[in-house]
Amino acid sequence: MASTIDLRRAGDRFHTRTDWLDSRHSFSFSRHWDPANTHFGLLLVSNDDTVAPGTGFDTHPHRDMEIITWVLDGALVHQDSEGHSGIVYPGLAQRMSAGTGILHSEKNDSWTLDGSPEHREPVRFVQMWTVPDAAGTVPGYQQLDINDQLARGGWTTLASGMPKHSAQRAIGIRQRHAALHVARVRPGETLELATAPFVHLYVARGEVSVEGAGLLGEGDAARITGAEGQRVTAGPEGAEVLQWEMDAAVTVG
Repeated sequence: MASTIDLRRAGDRFHTRTDWLDSRHSFSFSRHWDPANTHFGLLLVSNDDTVAPGTGFDTHPHRDMEIITWVLDGALVHQDSEGHSGIVYPGLAQRMSAGTGILHSEKNDSWTLDGSPEHREPVRFVQMWTVPDAAGTVPGYQQLDINDQLARGGWTTLASGMPKHSAQRAIGIRQRHAALHVARVRPGETLELATAPFVHLYVARGEVSVEGAGLLGEGDAARITGAEGQRVTAGPEGAEVLQWEMDAAVTVG
């Protein structure tokens, strides 16, 4: 089957705007509903959120979901009902497995750490959800700083449940058919995407040229079915990109 590329532009995504949150959703989410846009492969949620200082998501529940958070700017304070807590910052891979049920909060409380004015800034992060292999597992949490790996260039496997990535992945997810890779691509540098039934590429910063699809800017995404290792080249300012590699899809109906 020939590879197909479905481009999704930043300006066409669902948009939630409140006095403390600016969120753009790649798929149906909350009050935004489109039955033709509920997922791609195993990816159900990909939200690009900006949260104002001193605010955030109050304690709320999740169940049977693998949730990965990737911070682009600022710092996000995580606390959950299993006793996990941490400050998530750029270059820190974080995963929460909701399992049988978990409560957590996510706050832009970084400005309270030392009270200095420079910490009074928004936090921007991409949060992604994928279904787990099995429902009803014990909730879990994992985080790891991967800035050193990112600095070496190329793709870094941020999180994976695929056996083939077990040796080089930063953190694990409970989904054996999915992996998330991240790269900070230097100006003009070219990388190859995975060869997989489903690849979701999200441009978090900058711009890239995708073989067979053309130019993608910040906030744009490419949904590639039957991906064949297409080349991705960063623009003159470089780019930061997130790539989901998936060899299965959510079963609908």
